[in-house]
Amino acid sequence: MTKTRMEAFSDGVIAILITIMVLELKAPLTHDWFALIPLIPVFLSYLMSFMYLGIYWNNHHHLLQAVKHVDGRILWANLHLLFWLSLIPFVTAWMGETHFAARPVALYGLVLLLAAVAYYILSRSLIVLHGRDSVLAGAIGRDLKGKASIAIYGMGIALSSVNSWLACALYVLVAVMWLIPDRRIEKTLVRLGS
Repeated sequence: MTKTRMEAFSDGVIAILITIMVLELKAPLTHDWFALIPLIPVFLSYLMSFMYLGIYWNNHHHLLQAVKHVDGRILWANLHLLFWLSLIPFVTAWMGETHFAARPVALYGLVLLLAAVAYYILSRSLIVLHGRDSVLAGAIGRDLKGKASIAIYGMGIALSSVNSWLACALYVLVAVMWLIPDRRIEKTLVRLGS
């Protein structure tokens, strides 16, 4: 089956998730600038999650550029990824409303970790479908950045009970690692003239 339906569905889900998150930003009831100060943690958690959803959307797009078709296994792997991404608005709100308390920060990290594992499963499933000699397999290679991300999330979760801000710094580090889109696929496609 073609990949276009899966791409369109995924794009729609991610757009809805971003919309849900922005609706959680409640305007203060007064016109005083100082009324915005209590909202800073909520905005920071929104900003971090917006970055993450944008990163997933961008890299999902690049991933699917390198494939020709999908099957039922890929559809389920993609739904698995979307499930974990769909929890981001909830953990974002909880983390922001509690001013980055340890348990919400740990749960936020766990959702990020499981989304990363789901993305890894999706990419590996696509490689299995298209073969080890496929453009995608060559572009992804050993995926050291993906594996490092999973390890850093694990460290962040473990550190959240000691220092939640340090845990968040690790989550931001992973986001910064992925902020520039993964160009391996793009470069491989250009080189092969696809």
